[in-house]
Amino acid sequence: MLLGHWFEMRARGGANDAIRTLLDLAPPRAVVVRGGEPVEVPTSDVAVGDLLLVRPGTKIAADGVVEQGESEVDESTVTGESLPVHKSPGSSVVGATLNANGTLRVRATRVGSDTALAQIVKLVQEAQNSKAPGQRLADRAAFWLVLVALVGGALTLAVWLLATDRPFSTAMLFAITVVVITCPDALGLATPTAIMVGTGLGARRGVLFKNAAALEASAGIQTVVMDKTGTLTKGEPEVTEAVTAPGADEREVLRLVAAVERESEHPLAEAVVRYAAAQGIAAAGARRFENVPGHGATAVVDGHRVAVGNRRLALREGVDLGALSARRDELAATGRTVIIAAVDGRASALIAIADAPRETSAAAVSELHALGVRVVMLTGDNKATAERIARQLGIDTVIAEVLPGDKAAKVAELQQEGRKVAMVGDGVNDAPALAQADLGMAIGAGTDVAIETADVVLMRSDPLDVPTALRIGRAPCARCGRTSAGPSATTPSPCPSPPASSSPRLGSCCARRSRR
Repeated sequence: MLLGHWFEMRARGGANDAIRTLLDLAPPRAVVVRGGEPVEVPTSDVAVGDLLLVRPGTKIAADGVVEQGESEVDESTVTGESLPVHKSPGSSVVGATLNANGTLRVRATRVGSDTALAQIVKLVQEAQNSKAPGQRLADRAAFWLVLVALVGGALTLAVWLLATDRPFSTAMLFAITVVVITCPDALGLATPTAIMVGTGLGARRGVLFKNAAALEASAGIQTVVMDKTGTLTKGEPEVTEAVTAPGADEREVLRLVAAVERESEHPLAEAVVRYAAAQGIAAAGARRFENVPGHGATAVVDGHRVAVGNRRLALREGVDLGALSARRDELAATGRTVIIAAVDGRASALIAIADAPRETSAAAVSELHALGVRVVMLTGDNKATAERIARQLGIDTVIAEVLPGDKAAKVAELQQEGRKVAMVGDGVNDAPALAQADLGMAIGAGTDVAIETADVVLMRSDPLDVPTALRIGRAPCARCGRTSAGPSATTPSPCPSPPASSSPRLGSCCARRSRR
C-alpha cells in the first residue's frame, strides 16, 4: 500500500514539475508607473489597476488592457498563437507574453491567481483531485472487498481456534494470510495511479486534462471535429497567388514590392519577402520608407514610388484598380487577404495571402485515421477554401459556412449518429460546440472561454496533440498495437504473434480472440 501510494505521489510530482515550468514563464519583476515615474517592483506586488510600462523585448507581468502605445506581442508561450498579435489602445493582453517592438502602457485587470497562467495551474490541480467514473466504481468495489477480507480473516481465526488444537499464533498467522491475500490493494491503487500517470504524461506533453472524467472519455472517441482557422492552420500567412496587371513584368513588380516589404515588420510583409526569395528574385534597396498603420507602406525603389497595402491605401494614393478590380474581389471571396501593389500610381499586381496549414496537421489527421477515428472539419469559412485545406490534409468530411452559434447543432447531429464526438477548437468562437461535444479540446490556452468550456487544453497548439490525448486515455495492446476502444477494436483483424521472449499485455482485440 505504501509503495502504491509512493507511485501515486511520484506521478503527481511529475505533473507539478510541468506546471512549475509554466509558472517560470511569468517575469519575476515588473515596471509600474506610480506618481508619473516608472518603478520596478516584484511581480507579486502588482495590483489590479496598476499601470504597467512594458518596454520592447520584455514580458508583460499581468493580464490587462493596453491604454497607450502600439506593438506586436508574441503570445505563443501562453495561447499557442504562432503569429505576433497587433496590440493597440483597448486591446487585451495576457501575462507572461512577450512584447516585441513597441512600448506599451497596460492597465492591469487580473493579477496573481486570477491570471490566465494561474488558471492553467488550477486545471491540473483539479484533474489530480478529481475521480473518474471508473475510479469511483473501483473505490466502491474495494470497500466491500475489504469487508469480505476482514470477515474471511475473522472466520479463519475462529475456525483454527475452535476446531483445532493449534496455538493462537498459528491461527493468527493463517487469519492474517487470508486478509493479505484477499485485500484488494491493487483495485484501490491501480485506478488513481493510472489517472495520476495519465494527467502527468499529458502535462509534460502540453495536454492538460481538466478532470479525470475527460481522461476516461478520451478512450471512447470515434469522431474528431476540428475547427480550421487557428486549429488546422497555423496563423502564419503565405502567398498563394500573384496576379499582375496586363503589360506588367511579374518578376520586376515582385522585386519592387519585396524591397518595400523588407523594411516592414508586419507578418504579411514577411510572407511576401519569403515568396520573392523562393522565386529567386534579387533583393533591392528602398528609400524614404513610410509605414502607414492599418493600411500598408510606401517607399521609393530605383526611382519608382511603390505603394503596397490594402484597398484603403490604394484610395489614399489615388490608385485605380481597373482590370484588377474583379480579380481582387474573386480572391477576397475565397477567404484570402489581397495586397495591392502600385508602382508610380498605377495598379501593377495583386498578391493573395492565405493562412497556411500547420506542418503537423496532415500527420495528425493520418494518426487519427490510424486510431480508427473519423475526422471532420467544421468551419465558418467558405466551402471552396475549406475543401482546399481538407484535400491537402486528407480530411474525411467538410462542413463549411457554419455560424459559430450553429456549430453546436452540427456536433449534435454527429452525436445522433451514435458516435462519441470530440470537438477541437480555439475555445472562443467554438465554445458552444466544445460544450456540446462528448470531449471538448481547446487548441491554445489563456482565454476564459477555453478554460471554462473545454475538457482538455492543448497548450502547444499542435494538432498532433489530439491523437496524443486520445492515446493517453486508451490501453494499447502490446501484441498488435491496436487499442481496446474505437472501431478498429470491434472488428479486429488477425494480429501477428508476439516474439517468444515477450509477455505482452493484450488489449480487448487479442484478449477476445485468446478466449475463443
